[in-house]
Amino acid sequence: MGKKDRFQIIYTQGVTEITRILLDTHTGALYLQTLCGYAGGLTPLLDKDGAPMRWEAEGES
Repeated sequence: MGKKDRFQIIYTQGVTEITRILLDTHTGALYLQTLCGYAGGLTPLLDKDGAPMRWEAEGES
């Protein structure tokens, strides 16, 4: 991927039924994407309080 791509795949699992976690590099928000044949879905990952989960690089707190 190029350095200016907004979304990065940070985790992927599966071959025909695919589950991915995407990172929005502009906001730090994480999304769950599922793909199965011609169907798929995308939803933000939420923390225990219902707020969108954000990416924290190692060493950040």
